[in-house]
Amino acid sequence: MPSFRFELRCEGRVAGIDEAGRGPLAGPVYAAAAVIDRTRAARKLLRMIDDSKKLTLEQREEAYEAMIASGVVQFAVAEASVEEIDRVNILQATYLAMRRAVQALVDRPEVVLIDGNRAPPQLGCRAETIVGGDAHSYSIAAASIFAKVTRDRYMHALARTYPGYGWETNRGYGSQQHLEALSLLGPTPHHRRSFAPVTRLV
Repeated sequence: MPSFRFELRCEGRVAGIDEAGRGPLAGPVYAAAAVIDRTRAARKLLRMIDDSKKLTLEQREEAYEAMIASGVVQFAVAEASVEEIDRVNILQATYLAMRRAVQALVDRPEVVLIDGNRAPPQLGCRAETIVGGDAHSYSIAAASIFAKVTRDRYMHALARTYPGYGWETNRGYGSQQHLEALSLLGPTPHHRRSFAPVTRLV
């Protein structure tokens, strides 16, 4: 289970940041920033928060709704579009989404904890990176859930407009169904043209 160990060693307001959707062939990349009021967070809520990759779809949805209903988690979710990904590359687009998420918080943090080993520039506050942070920090884990659920919902809705690619289940990742549909149907406006194998089909 995550903990508040990293939050407690920082002075001031601390936000966790994580992203979702760096690897897919289609759709935006999302980032979320989350701040948990440690003094009011119930144990029942904290038991629901974990690295989004370790949770089932149902568990992620339950944790997402519980965090919103709790009133002790402030969060913001932002995205970088497919066009931005193709123009500046996926790493820079991820940084852009992270900056937008931090800027969208109602109360700006003094410190941000970021999953991984690289921090985006120009966040406007001090940043600390934590490898595997979504398994060690409640704030980062919460951000991972907000980003993942928001992106999954977007891709599921997009699948109704562009059937055949399996986005309702693969969320834009390069599954066999998705790759076969790409070859048969060709790329959509939501495919990342800078990503192989989409590049070969454009």
